[in-house]
Amino acid sequence: MITLAEGLRLPTNGLDYTILAIYFAVVLGIGFAARRSVKTSLDFFLSGRSLPAWVTGLAFVAANLGATEILGMAANGAQYGAYTVHWYWIGAIPAMVFLGLVMMPFYYGSKVRSVPEFLLHRFGPSSHLLSSVIFAVSSVLIAGVNLYAMAIVLQALLGWPQWVAIVIAGLFVLAYITVGGLSSAIYNEVLQFFVILAALIPLTVVGLKRVGGWDGLTHSLTSSHGDAFLTAWKGTGIGESNPLGANWLTIVLGLGFVMSFGYWTTNFAEVQRALSAKNLSAAQRTPLIAAFPKIFIPLVVVVPGLIALVMEPTLGKSAGGLQYNDAIPVLMRDLLPNGVLGIAVTGLLAAFMAGMAANVSSFNTVFTNDIWAAYLKKGREDRYYLATGRVVTAVGVLIGMGTAFIASSFSNIMNYLQTLFSFFNVPLFVVFIIGMFWKRTSAAAGFWGLLSGTVAAMVNYFWFYKQGIISIPSDQGANFVSSIVAFVVGALVMVVVTMVTKPKPAASLAGLVYGTRSPGMEEPPAEGDDAWYRKPALLGWGALVLAAVCYIPFSF
Repeated sequence: MITLAEGLRLPTNGLDYTILAIYFAVVLGIGFAARRSVKTSLDFFLSGRSLPAWVTGLAFVAANLGATEILGMAANGAQYGAYTVHWYWIGAIPAMVFLGLVMMPFYYGSKVRSVPEFLLHRFGPSSHLLSSVIFAVSSVLIAGVNLYAMAIVLQALLGWPQWVAIVIAGLFVLAYITVGGLSSAIYNEVLQFFVILAALIPLTVVGLKRVGGWDGLTHSLTSSHGDAFLTAWKGTGIGESNPLGANWLTIVLGLGFVMSFGYWTTNFAEVQRALSAKNLSAAQRTPLIAAFPKIFIPLVVVVPGLIALVMEPTLGKSAGGLQYNDAIPVLMRDLLPNGVLGIAVTGLLAAFMAGMAANVSSFNTVFTNDIWAAYLKKGREDRYYLATGRVVTAVGVLIGMGTAFIASSFSNIMNYLQTLFSFFNVPLFVVFIIGMFWKRTSAAAGFWGLLSGTVAAMVNYFWFYKQGIISIPSDQGANFVSSIVAFVVGALVMVVVTMVTKPKPAASLAGLVYGTRSPGMEEPPAEGDDAWYRKPALLGWGALVLAAVCYIPFSF
């Protein structure tokens, strides 16, 4: 999955390892500090719904900013150029705004503990159990990706054996989540967000200086790769070719709508951070606050990929040499002095741990509440479920270690992750969006729509694409198509099944369907929440406008 070239060993010394040790100590300290607030299962799984919006907002973006994204998006920047910004400005921001403005009132107002639990109220136990199993499987798969990727990187950069890296990182994640629950994960994610930036900003600044600034970078890349390499839309007309293997229609519909909305609005690893907010206003603002740093992440992720391509023109050119995945490690090796190098290594490790922790903490919540407590061990006292959550956390980490190796058949990190999202998140999204906006949608339609959408995405990818029945230029292009197929098939099945089955009584849909309200949605704003700069609509539209403005320099 990640293949790093030989010769990337970093010249680390005692100062770098001291910085790394201090970081590990702080991480564990946060976990033990958070332990004092964990008295009930709600405290463990959702931080007692007590956290302020700025904390949950930073945790929201940090949970997504795993090292798989850092390495993967830098690799995409080196391989695809400015086309990579689509994953942020059209593939994240609109969906994050939609989550905050439209969907969070339903999630938070219904007082559910997880995304699958919302499906229980809207569609019934069949959809609930199926979605819980799907999400539990996808969570440990993605957690394993982070763990395995980290082991490969640390082996190449520091010389650590893979098993040492896996055990150390896995045990630290296990320790601070088991001890402090979601609060520990979230506060560590806030710390990790700043540690990641402390690693990436110097790398970008020093790299730009080395290649002659932005003008030097653009001149070099335009000369070697042509004008289109630094534009986001050139060559994306239907029938035209580009390195991404996608046209504007598949980018807008496949990435910008279906895949993006499917991930950001239904992925519990993200939504869980918003559900832990102290009130409805804070929950709505969580993804909206996160949208603003997300807009600028390409500056410290995609741009380093471009810099690496100028500094190492052979990047990705031969199987035995430096690959696109080597972009960030190459810059670390060639640009950073000791001390700063230790911060960079710590930032990468923090990113891996943030990504893994987000998925493990969401896995333990879904498995404990939506599978174990709902179907296997009902009606036990709260203390039992709190203990179960801690045990399940350990199980999730161990499974993540094992499932990591499934990803070894994929040559690009983001290809693997986007494939998982097209299989699991897109079908969930179509069930949510139709069930939320069409009262007539029946319980049976939710189950069959989710199942058919998941199967359709897998059939398109493994049969039509992998067997060469249809020609798609790249794995990413295939993922966009799989997402569209999953959405269309799931939607059609839901419509057909709804028309031949009975809908749920209207009285049972309060707060679950657009146009209805539940008592939890009537919550008055807390002191200060009605300030103009905290208005969700202002934050949401501001993020959309800013993302659109960012496209301008990359559109001509």
